[in-house]
Amino acid sequence: MGVEIKESAVSDAEFEEMKRFVRDYLTASVESEEDGGRMRWYPWHSAEYRFNHILNVVKLATRIAEREGADVDVVRVAALFHDISKLEAEQEVHAEEGARVAREYLTTHGDFPQSFVEQVCQVVADHSYQGPLDDVSLETQSLIEADILDKVGANGAALMLLRMGYEARTHMDAAEMVERVLERGRDATDRINSDAAESIAHERLKRVKWFREWLEGEVPQMDHESDHESDPEGGAEADDGEPDPRVDSDKR
Repeated sequence: MGVEIKESAVSDAEFEEMKRFVRDYLTASVESEEDGGRMRWYPWHSAEYRFNHILNVVKLATRIAEREGADVDVVRVAALFHDISKLEAEQEVHAEEGARVAREYLTTHGDFPQSFVEQVCQVVADHSYQGPLDDVSLETQSLIEADILDKVGANGAALMLLRMGYEARTHMDAAEMVERVLERGRDATDRINSDAAESIAHERLKRVKWFREWLEGEVPQMDHESDHESDPEGGAEADDGEPDPRVDSDKR
């Protein structure tokens, strides 16, 4: 008895077309606003950054789905659409808005099974869920874990170092900022559920720890704890792990 090979619901060409649509949609979201976009004033909340984040999440979510036995097509398409409305909708509803856009696209492009469309839209709508990952589908879990992991590791460290420039900090604060990436990563490992995601998290945390130790070893008097004296909360952060200078004045 041979092994049944599941035919992909989404061809490579169709997926590339979806990627172009998402990229163009994000760009249009920014260009259509007179002030340059809802959060464009904060450098990495641009269409370029958001699309890069989406591609990172697609890659991570696909890797997790393949190892955990989730429906890979559902996961990678949901990952592609998960933040498509991030630059035009309020944070509290961007997941639902993303699901709406995904449904509109999938029902008007190609001939995708209705069950596939429903699954993708449900995963997109649920990706902001903050409860235990045992309570969601394996596909949703794969996407949530990937979304968390994109802020852990080199990408998270780069974002924190960008924040230094935005806040006019000196390089002496670099190790402390990187330490925050480690703290976020440790928190992430407490939430993620799959063996695949845990493996990725530990791999990335190890690299960030090495980077912080490298900074401390080469920059005299660098102390990653010094900044906590003036900022006991470690700074406000947006729900998806990006630093947010708006602190408590904005409902994110």
